[in-house]
Amino acid sequence: MIAWEPHPDGVILFVRAQPGSRRNEVRGIQEGMLKVCVTQIAEKGKANKAVIAVLCDALSLRKSQIELIAGETSQQKRFLIRGIDADVLAKRTVDFLVRGK
Repeated sequence: MIAWEPHPDGVILFVRAQPGSRRNEVRGIQEGMLKVCVTQIAEKGKANKAVIAVLCDALSLRKSQIELIAGETSQQKRFLIRGIDADVLAKRTVDFLVRGK
């Protein structure tokens, strides 16, 4: 189960980021967080931007809907996903994980 919290503007999604990976991908769930691997290194926000791009692609979101609100320099991050409710985000996440990336 992926951890998220309701927010007045949408949903807070908990993500475990792994910079410096071989591929950009959502690798599943780890410790209740969506695990996102990116090839960018953790330098000057490059990995954070890459994580946002992977989330956009995987969850059918626009960049303008995603905002990093905590964990800028940590592997454990919290993203505010705007304009979506928890049920829709949960369905998109499960659909993505089930269809095999």
